[in-house]
Formats: sequence, structure tokens, C-alpha cells
Amino acid sequence: MTYFDILLLTVAGFGAGLLNAVAGGGTFLSLPALIYVGVPPVSANATATLAALPGYASSAWGFRHDIKREGALSTWAIAGVSVVGSAVGAILLIITPGETFLWVVPWLLLFATFMFACGPHLLRAVRDRGVNSAGAAVSVAAMLAVSTYGGYFNGGLGIMLLATFGLIGYANLHGMNGLKSLVSAVVSLVSSITFITADLIAWQPAIVMACSITVGGYLGANLSRRIVRTDLLRHFVTVIGLAMAAVFFLH
Repeated sequence: MTYFDILLLTVAGFGAGLLNAVAGGGTFLSLPALIYVGVPPVSANATATLAALPGYASSAWGFRHDIKREGALSTWAIAGVSVVGSAVGAILLIITPGETFLWVVPWLLLFATFMFACGPHLLRAVRDRGVNSAGAAVSVAAMLAVSTYGGYFNGGLGIMLLATFGLIGYANLHGMNGLKSLVSAVVSLVSSITFITADLIAWQPAIVMACSITVGGYLGANLSRRIVRTDLLRHFVTVIGLAMAAVFFLH
């Protein structure tokens, strides 16, 4: 790697960790940066997942006092279902040819951007419909689906988790953010172990990005409590997501 590559990965990693903790959407920065420095698409996605792990963990630690059970499933049950789903998603990524994944990436980015932009409206709609008392079976199915998506592609996982938590009975925003970081860490850990076994990790870029993501994730967990205009940040991340999707569509 060149010095510019290291600088790019460091800046992108710090921004990704910050965004993941505050609003989500960090993959919009980390994945394109890894592909730009020459990491193959499937390997870049796997590497971005591993690099995000310490950021998720540090963010979850920052919210550790806020995580409390609110729905039909305990925190341990949610984590257990996430382990299964993320393993399935990771295996699906491993068997996906690089050319196919590169074709799918812009569509995944576009979908993740749409989910991110509509996240608050989705949460509001879920609560307005009064479906915040989903039973155990529905809760397991919802968590299995979103964790499978996260195991395959990390982009947009945060807001999809928040929407799912709203569906299965969660209401406290700080608790939801903490659980989001915890589940994201579980998904990333299981996926990363699978990717390491399949030799998909680009280790040098992963180490550089993981260090900066960790710092960004910890600072983001503290900053999230002080940010008043989260809507402006959400608009900013949405623009980044659309721009990244456009770049991948063009190339």
C-alpha cells in the first residue's frame, strides 16, 4: 500500500466508525475506499465487515448501560438468532462470484441508501400501526432475515436493525442504538470468522481501517447523545450513499 492508500483508509475508517455509531451508513465510506485501493469486490466486502467489528464493539460498550429487554426475545436470544443468520449470509457471499457481486453492489448500495433515508419514517409507521408487540416467532423470523442480510452485505444494516427492533417491541432509542451496535458486532464477528476461513480478508487494509474505525465508533457513541439535528446528518449520509451507488453504476 502507498502512503495515500493508508491515509485514505484511515480517514474512511474513522468516518465509517463515526457514522455507524451516530446514524449508520459507514459502509458507504469503507467499502468504496477498499475497492479504490485495489481490494477485489468480494474481499473488500469481507474486509469491511471485519474492519467494522471493533467499531461496533466499542460503540456497544459505550451504550452498555442502555441495553435492556423490551420485546418477546431476550438479548441472548436475539444474539443467538443473529449468529445463525450472519453465518448463512456469509456463506452466500463466499459462493457469489466476484463479477456477480460487483454487479450487485450498486443495487445493494441503492437499497441500503433508500432504507437509511426512510428509516425514521419506517420506525414511525411501525409504531403508529401498533405492531410493537410481535410474538417470539415473528421476532425470530425478522431477526433471522436482517442478520442474514448483514452477513452478506453490511451496508444499511444499522437502520434495518433499528426498524426491526421497532417491529419486535423496542421503544427506547438509546437502548435500540446499543442493541444495534451489539447485534452488528455479533454479525460482523461470525461473518468475519467465516471470511477468514475462506481466506477473503485483505489483512493490511483491514488492520489500518479497523484501528481508525474503533476510534470513530467510540467517539460516535459519545457524540450521538449530544447531536440535536440528526436529520442533517442523515441527509448527508444519504447523499454519500447515492453518490457511491452512482459511481458503481457508472463503472
